[in-house]
Amino acid sequence: MIVLRVAIAVPVFTLFDYLPPQGIGQKDLRPGMRARVPFGRGERTALIFEVATEARHSPTRLKRVSQLIDPEPILRAGDLELLRWTAEYYQHPIGEVVANALPVRLRQGKPLSALQAAVWCLTASGRAQPPSELTRAPRQARLLRLLQNADTPLSQERIYRQFGPCLALLRRLEARGWLDRGGLDPAVADVFAGAQAPAPQLNREQRAAVERVTASLDRFRAHLLEGVTGSGKTEVYLALIEAVVARGCQALVLVPEIGLTPQLMQRFQRRLAVPLALLHSGLGEVERAAAWNRARLGVAGVVIGTRSSLFTPLPNLGLVVVDEEHDLSFKQQDGVRYSARDLAVYRAQRSRCPVVLGSATPSFESLKNAAEGRYLALHLSRRAGGAQAPRVELMDIRSVKLDAGVSPRLAGMVGEELAAGNQVLLFLNRRGYAPVFTCHDCGWLAQCQRCDARMTVHQSSQRLDCHHCGASRTLPLRCPECGGESLLRLGQGTERLEAMLRERFPQYGVVRIDRDATRRRGSLGARLEEIKSGKYSLLLGTQMLAKGHHFPGVTLVGVLDLDQGLFGADYRSTERMAQLLVQVAGRAGRADKPGRVQVQTRHPDHPLLQTLLRAGYGEFARAGLLERRAVQLPPYSFQALLRAEAHRAEAAIGFLDDATAAATAVGCDAVTLWGPVPAPMERRAGRYRYQLLLQAAQRRTLQDLLAQWVPVLARLTSARRVRWSIDVDPQEQY
Repeated sequence: MIVLRVAIAVPVFTLFDYLPPQGIGQKDLRPGMRARVPFGRGERTALIFEVATEARHSPTRLKRVSQLIDPEPILRAGDLELLRWTAEYYQHPIGEVVANALPVRLRQGKPLSALQAAVWCLTASGRAQPPSELTRAPRQARLLRLLQNADTPLSQERIYRQFGPCLALLRRLEARGWLDRGGLDPAVADVFAGAQAPAPQLNREQRAAVERVTASLDRFRAHLLEGVTGSGKTEVYLALIEAVVARGCQALVLVPEIGLTPQLMQRFQRRLAVPLALLHSGLGEVERAAAWNRARLGVAGVVIGTRSSLFTPLPNLGLVVVDEEHDLSFKQQDGVRYSARDLAVYRAQRSRCPVVLGSATPSFESLKNAAEGRYLALHLSRRAGGAQAPRVELMDIRSVKLDAGVSPRLAGMVGEELAAGNQVLLFLNRRGYAPVFTCHDCGWLAQCQRCDARMTVHQSSQRLDCHHCGASRTLPLRCPECGGESLLRLGQGTERLEAMLRERFPQYGVVRIDRDATRRRGSLGARLEEIKSGKYSLLLGTQMLAKGHHFPGVTLVGVLDLDQGLFGADYRSTERMAQLLVQVAGRAGRADKPGRVQVQTRHPDHPLLQTLLRAGYGEFARAGLLERRAVQLPPYSFQALLRAEAHRAEAAIGFLDDATAAATAVGCDAVTLWGPVPAPMERRAGRYRYQLLLQAAQRRTLQDLLAQWVPVLARLTSARRVRWSIDVDPQEQY
């Protein structure tokens, strides 16, 4: 008999057995094909993992597959193995892992033949329309000019690369009769040669790094490329990719943020004469699926994308690059809690190709692997093009009166740089206007009713927002408790800082970059381009400004509030603080003008800050690793976190107590259990959150326990009263 074992996107840890469709023989059934199967009262899209000759259940109980969706497998054996290994290591249902890896349209069961990449063509009236007449719609004018300057119709994906996501603008131009939308076969869409801009001359360290990696292009080797900010790591990536595509292979480049992908695509497009594919959640579903299919067919020589792009099928994979490998964005914090960085290393190992992990501030895990010889360490110790590293100084703000978080001394420096025609960047990692809203008369505080957190004042919308659960309400004019009108906004966020800067420096352009200011699709890319063009002299924002951006006009960076990272509850908080500080500081002095960085602090003598500024990130990391080893914290041990949440605290605690007993019954002598304890934020979105931490000296010991323990958890009666999840190698315990 023939039995198909399939994965379905439901929270069940096993594959499901089905009989094949009527009239379909074994030769037409292969792993990696999608099928439509009856499930419950309806039908689901499933992925065939195995074609077996015997059933695990009575054949009379098995249902029959309704329909095969694909005539050929859409995933190869190596792709299926990657998904299976991910499910086993991160202890997550295999069907949900598959759903996470596939584009939405493929999850919905849409056939590959329906994936037509959108192509936009100018009509005769659109070609004749002068963009200069669109004075009240400058973005439409820029987009129209882009299309008019192109030699051929442009696919939507290529427009996104050059302009940023702009579907609404394209539709407005279409409504005016200036554009027509068509479709193009995904196998040939966007197959074009780049402009072939000349490559800059690599310096000695860059050449050495390229030579070390290219020497291992025919085998697996993990490389840690540690380069100071502005040292030209991207040029190293480009040189390596050119070598890889010359061999007829594909390259996968992972970046931490959607905001970094368009500018990286433009740079790659100018240099590489090879089809590129862009993959991130900001794309339309058709374009994303079409790009995925081009990568699967081997047509796209280079794939650039965010975390989930790691699962893209690449038949000729020859190189994996993880840019800013330290970034927390590579760890998914819900659903399948995988680390794209760690899986990138595993995938390169299975594909027998090199992987390059690049960062100016490598994670402690990667530094330990390099010190122990698992990774080959490559160093770029100086900035490319002769630019000098910025001078970093601590500014003591004890007993200093601040204006929206800015000291008088720093404000004076800002004025000097602006008067000299330079750009200034001020970093404050707190969005909104003020983090505290209180009544001066009775002491009332605006607390979120669903979380153990205060609500943040957003002045522009006149609302109080919770940044944890999304709750929102109108900003009151009177105190809800005493009726008083003495309501105070305490503390500062980016909105308040922006208002102060506009008032103090009215003759200069000010731009704010944070999640609130860049909600509209394409707005982040547009603002970054305006910054580079010199439209704005004062830049302010959150960590969105700190990651990988090149602002050659910035000569002064001010860090307004770094102290919160020195005293965080998470043992990784100081590591994150140091990485953020170095990354932000790296935005200064990236061209021919020298840069300086001023760090406001109330703890200028803190030993960690002194080590970081005097000896550099490398020495700071070495000291941090010695501390971790002394107390046996990761990366010198291995952890998993069992989280539970419920409307009643007793239910969450009860489940974790049962889980502890189950672990003892399975046998966990070599694994230490800590808890149950409340999460750092005990109540969030109306649910009480508790957690149980597991720690072992060996990875294999922890994995052996999890493999036996997690299936038991799913059968516990108390599990039905809670939401629970397993996080293997947790990066934060929040």
